[in-house]
Amino acid sequence: MSETADPDLSPAPGAERFGHLIERRDDADFPFYDGEPTTLSVPQWILAWVSVAVGIAVLMFTPQPNNLVALIPRTLFVVIPLVTLALITRPYWTALFRRVTRRDVLTMFGFAVLTLAVSSSLALIVRAFSDTAANEATDDVGSLGVIDVIAFYVGTGIQLVGEEIFTMIPLLAVLYIFFAKVKVSRRTAIVVAWIVSSLWFGAAHLPTYDWNVAQAFIVIGGARVVLTLAYIRTKNLWVSTGAHVINDWTLFTPSIIQNAAFVAI
Repeated sequence: MSETADPDLSPAPGAERFGHLIERRDDADFPFYDGEPTTLSVPQWILAWVSVAVGIAVLMFTPQPNNLVALIPRTLFVVIPLVTLALITRPYWTALFRRVTRRDVLTMFGFAVLTLAVSSSLALIVRAFSDTAANEATDDVGSLGVIDVIAFYVGTGIQLVGEEIFTMIPLLAVLYIFFAKVKVSRRTAIVVAWIVSSLWFGAAHLPTYDWNVAQAFIVIGGARVVLTLAYIRTKNLWVSTGAHVINDWTLFTPSIIQNAAFVAI
């Protein structure tokens, strides 16, 4: 189903790259937007985008009585869009992922810290003029058995891979449309894709935070901007995923420990 490279598209010259604070000084680039390693048509991008929507619908609407059962929809959240992308691009779906280096691991931790700082600051601002809703994901985890707690961590790890795919496929779709079809510069296309995919991610969190628009779009969307920068900088979905996992587990764990301690008392 994949197409051959479009001869009108060519890799962006060095002048079209952002400075080293945004993009590393290497030859890594985003896949699919400029004909490398293959070109996707607009209908194919729409299909890929629909697949992430189907994946999150499965995650949201499948009953999850416990964390072991929740492993099924969380896994499908990852599998559905990746299988769709593989059907569209054949062997090139792996272009989302690169080998993780020691430098990448340090980058994960750096972006996790930056995300925590940015989201905490934005949360304080939002609380100054609006009520905020709690994320109920960890409310009862500390009171459950060891197996269920392990399943929670494994399941959230899988889900966070899915959340990165849920963000990056739309980002790459918008990047392609604006670069290849609208014919704006690479940097402009990246900024537009960055904003659109962050809003998309924030909108998906509206049900999680009791439809609090400010919390979903400012706090969660703001955190997403930082996490997406990890991908823009490295072109490696493993790096943004690692930063996302470190960030979320850092937020979850104190609550789980506190709940477990309360039950023990």
